[in-house]
Amino acid sequence: MSKIVLDTSAVLAWLFQENGADKVFPILEAGSGVISSVNYAELVGKLVDQGMPAEIIRETLFDLELEVVDYDEAQAFETGVLRTVSKAFGLSLGDRACISLGIIRKLPVLTADRVWLNVSVPTEVRSIRG
Repeated sequence: MSKIVLDTSAVLAWLFQENGADKVFPILEAGSGVISSVNYAELVGKLVDQGMPAEIIRETLFDLELEVVDYDEAQAFETGVLRTVSKAFGLSLGDRACISLGIIRKLPVLTADRVWLNVSVPTEVRSIRG
């Protein structure tokens, strides 16, 4: 299976067995998931908010075998540029960081946020909640 960029929302859907988790599982099982370090931090924060202890979070995320990509200058620039096309849809910095990684790596992006499908970006965006 080829690589795919995962948004925080997609990983959380799988972890909490929410609607669309079945679309995330094959990616995780194949070790094909790529995530921006920005979204990784967001993911850790969301799990902390759920009351999960740091050591359990570390073990859980390690077991997912996600490729965590350092957020660099190119991604930061692309994230900023995306503000123009995404502002009307309310995409956050984390959302745009995820999409920018897909653009730079030329990989599709998987999210639970259906509004992303309305944003015109030069990469394929897929929703786990069709």
